[in-house]
Amino acid sequence: MRKPLLGALLAVLLLGAGAAPAMATSHDAGAPTKTAGTAATAQAKVQAVDFAGTVALSNCSGSVVRTPASQPSDPALVLSNGHCLESGMPAAGQVIVDRASTRTFSLLNSSGTGVATLRASKIAYATMTDTDVSLYQLTSTYAQIQSAYGISALELNATRPVQGTAIKVVSGYWKRIYSCDIDGFAYQLKEGSWTWKDSVRYTSACNTIGGTSGSPVIDNTTGKVVAVNNTGNEDGARCTVNNPCEVDENGTVTVRQGINYAQETYGIVPCVGTGSKIDLTRTGCTLPKP
Repeated sequence: MRKPLLGALLAVLLLGAGAAPAMATSHDAGAPTKTAGTAATAQAKVQAVDFAGTVALSNCSGSVVRTPASQPSDPALVLSNGHCLESGMPAAGQVIVDRASTRTFSLLNSSGTGVATLRASKIAYATMTDTDVSLYQLTSTYAQIQSAYGISALELNATRPVQGTAIKVVSGYWKRIYSCDIDGFAYQLKEGSWTWKDSVRYTSACNTIGGTSGSPVIDNTTGKVVAVNNTGNEDGARCTVNNPCEVDENGTVTVRQGINYAQETYGIVPCVGTGSKIDLTRTGCTLPKP
């Protein structure tokens, strides 16, 4: 799991005393394209991906997220990993719902500057079974955050991501943006006692480190969140903590040292109801239940 423990601290030392990883300073933009059969010019461009809407946790990264159906008056949600919970990592098979929390999050603007401290009212949902996700419900609404700080929530894409998609992994903890592509998907990803399903595998350019856990994975074209960053194989070991392995439909195990992974988030969308309530009985919701 990509937590800011010894690995992240060592990364800081290697970069130089007191130095953090370099912040991304540029954004992608595509050129305008002609629309066939019309004189109009369509602005088919890549979205500018920055830090706006991301958050820094005490031990991880995260983001303020909404579904396509979320309303401005709904309590805002913060997305991170299940293994980033302040209470420790959930056991295999454990699902947490509606647990009181007063955890705080540093809200970042587009340049990565902290502009506010947001506070949770509860852990709305968290698990490390089938996926590695946590959703905190905040004491602030989406409208209140927008009005006070001019920052909109990131939208969760409602469809499964596609191989070859250009993505960015945006870490609020390190204030660093990684750029790469979706290399493919792991039928099962096993790490220690945990198993995750249909995990996103990055190309090697997204060499995420401890502290990037919980970072939103953003589709460059749509600007929407398609996954949440969670782990990588550090040492080449087989299926151990910090060394996940891939298992295919036939049970064949593959180890990819230095390759990192994320958990898809489209499956969260059907589970969020009115008022940001996580309702695991809603039609289409397949998140694990307690």
